[in-house]
Amino acid sequence: MVGGHQAAKEFLARNQVPYCHLDVRSEQAQRLLATARLSDDADGLPVVLLPDGAVLVRPSLPELAERVGLSTSAGSPFYDLVVVGGGPAGLGAAVYGASEGLRTLLVERAATGGQAGQSSRIENYLGFPNGLSGAELAQRARDQATRFDVEILTTPEVTGIAPHGDGRVVSFADGSEVTSHAVVLATGVSYTRLPAEGVDAFAGRGVYYGAAAHEAVNCKGQDVYVVGAANSAGQAALFFAQHAARVVMLVRGSDLRRSMSEYLVARIEQEPRIEVRTCTEVAGGSGDEHLERLVLRSTTAASTEVVDACWLFVFIGASPRTDWLGDGFARDDHGFLLTGPELLGPDGRPPAGWPLERDPYHLESSVPGVFVAGDVRAASVKRVASAVGEGAMAVTLVHRYLDPS
Repeated sequence: MVGGHQAAKEFLARNQVPYCHLDVRSEQAQRLLATARLSDDADGLPVVLLPDGAVLVRPSLPELAERVGLSTSAGSPFYDLVVVGGGPAGLGAAVYGASEGLRTLLVERAATGGQAGQSSRIENYLGFPNGLSGAELAQRARDQATRFDVEILTTPEVTGIAPHGDGRVVSFADGSEVTSHAVVLATGVSYTRLPAEGVDAFAGRGVYYGAAAHEAVNCKGQDVYVVGAANSAGQAALFFAQHAARVVMLVRGSDLRRSMSEYLVARIEQEPRIEVRTCTEVAGGSGDEHLERLVLRSTTAASTEVVDACWLFVFIGASPRTDWLGDGFARDDHGFLLTGPELLGPDGRPPAGWPLERDPYHLESSVPGVFVAGDVRAASVKRVASAVGEGAMAVTLVHRYLDPS
């Protein structure tokens, strides 16, 4: 790949597609562009050169996915189970559903693994005492799903889910649709953007949301700034400390222990390359083609400081992606989906419009036959293990829904 938009690089990396990124100014890149009879005009980048000789200029992610061998459209109009979202909860549901005989379709907009797939290190997942990267966990789960004949689609956007007789119709942005007996929603959450002047202009050019582990080699010997105080921020800081000269954690609160697991805090305190700056937030960012400076502001004093910074990784929370669902899906005030007991009113009765005589099952949404697992569910435990467990539980409830006797 010559030149490079961050989205294309992240898409290939997260989908475990081997690639080589060349700076457009390099001699090798210029030679390849000349061979393809293309210019190095920024408006024509990135250019993707495939092993078969094909040349893609500014390809869309669906086009790129299709050309590198990822499935982008369903192979059948009907399935027993459609899982929307390929994070730990979605992968768990797909693996358990397919292993128990359900013809299963898994749909993921970006890459299997979800937010956890971008984690540089997961150390508290049962059965892996030495830890493993999110990418490794995602790849293992994807391989397992494939072995059970789960059909996996990458890049399609699901735009609606609606009951149709005994089935549930899942609609896509391109106008196509599939029907299934049941659906598991495992769409996870999206990273919250940093509300600091000028920072978002450098997204993909020094500012990254999530671990972006494949950027670590570019940070070698430099200073890296990490914003956040939850486990994901701590894991990223420890990972980048293996490559960077110094990692500076910017924490708004006064103590890491308020929001981070003790084992991570202990490791951070023992790592000489990590500096923790509490009561500090990012007020702004600036630079030319790439992030070059940050404005840091004290949360306890009226003072600011400008520091040289080329790398900023942000972990300040996330919000659910449920705006695309219809009004038939009940949500809490933050947009998380309500399920099971949370749907019952003060009188213990199901919500208005609930069509069945029974109460909703534990992970069932306000639309019968549509179950919710993982971070997108209201009151869920935001941990990889619990997400996988909810995915498995959702399949058990799908069987109960399909055969209530």
